Amino acid sequence: MTNSAQSEPPALAAATAMFIEVLVVGIGTLTAAVLLLISLIGSANTTKLAPMAGSSLATGVSLAAAYALGILLDRAADTTLTPHRRRLRSRYFTSSAAYAQARLRLTDFPALAARADYARSRMRICRGWFLNTLALTLTADLAMLRYPLEHRPLILGGTTILGAATSLGFFHAWRALTLTGYRKLAEQTTPPADATPVPAQPHAGTAHRTSTTEDRPGAPEPVRA
Repeated sequence: MTNSAQSEPPALAAATAMFIEVLVVGIGTLTAAVLLLISLIGSANTTKLAPMAGSSLATGVSLAAAYALGILLDRAADTTLTPHRRRLRSRYFTSSAAYAQARLRLTDFPALAARADYARSRMRICRGWFLNTLALTLTADLAMLRYPLEHRPLILGGTTILGAATSLGFFHAWRALTLTGYRKLAEQTTPPADATPVPAQPHAGTAHRTSTTEDRPGAPEPVRA
């Protein structure tokens, strides 16, 4: 009973962190979906639907939709970046089995495992927002094309450049976190190299024998029968 009670808080904390992580990614995806909807339905219908956005029902539905979209986008981002992730992993692990064994050995060190989980959480957020930023840039441009704006070309150009730069920043952050995670995992789970073997010391009997007169230079040979 005591062991079960002690294991519940870490599990609850991990589940809460995962929920927040997916929600953070999903909010960006939901925002992109709303911008796409606005660009499709036009200004008149957007004005009609605007009062409904502030209701408690809309808030609940939005949270549920953001969580679901966050899961979908996380899987899409993982699939998109898997080839690059495998190339990064191959620098420190020769196969998927070697990586899995290292992850398993890391569980013997709870403090290190907690740090690794935190690093992977940041990596997944950067991975999701890499695609989120691209989606937000595209849908924002579509929405601005649908509505009349002054200096539209300048705004579109600025939005596109900013979005592309931000997306590239998230990609580089994901890459750095991923590479650092693999390197630390390899360092923390690889057993130290064997020390140079110490030459064997002569036994006491051998040492005694080498000190006898038979082995001394110039000593007379014993009389043999």
